[in-house]
Amino acid sequence: MSADIVQRVVETGIVAIVRGTNPERAIETVDALQRGGVSVVEVTANTNGVLDMIRDISSTFTADEVVVGAGTVLDAETARATMLAGAEFIVTPSVDTETIQTANRYGAPSVVGAATPTEAVDAYTAGADMVKLFPAASLGPGFVSSLQGPLGHIPTVPTGGVSLDNVGAFIDAGATAVGVGSSLVDGEAIERGDYEELTANARAFVDAVATARND
Repeated sequence: MSADIVQRVVETGIVAIVRGTNPERAIETVDALQRGGVSVVEVTANTNGVLDMIRDISSTFTADEVVVGAGTVLDAETARATMLAGAEFIVTPSVDTETIQTANRYGAPSVVGAATPTEAVDAYTAGADMVKLFPAASLGPGFVSSLQGPLGHIPTVPTGGVSLDNVGAFIDAGATAVGVGSSLVDGEAIERGDYEELTANARAFVDAVATARND
């Protein structure tokens, strides 16, 4: 199961980050993203009602439709709680060995935050399935490209500041996938109920990743 979820992230190329969304709008938000072709969704652990949101998303969509995970996971306790609620993968902003071990113990892939080559190696050695390069906007596509030389065996997911303007550059640089927040999951569009905008955003990101991969 863990390998299947990792492959889903690789194939999709995009992890949509849902942060601070009204729980009552969670299903419509995820449905809009899924209709646009983004079927891997991360709900951050610092979102109010995160466990109920993950539970609702997990029970509403089949595994073929949507894979839901938990993000901004800082410790093993939070990782386990979100997994019990239905999270199928764990995303962290930093390297925490106990969190990685907990995810591995219960069969959930982990995408672990790193900002240096040493942190990337530490995360992967500890059992992370993928490394979240964060913050991507500060590190830039050049960092991703440079990492490919000595550490090309480590799958990377640049996150934090990824937009339509730079997503192609990150993919071109060798990123396995990208994590995308507000430029995809537009909070203002959600608040006014404009889910078609979210679907259009999702399609635009899917097209941008596909174009970069085919170049």
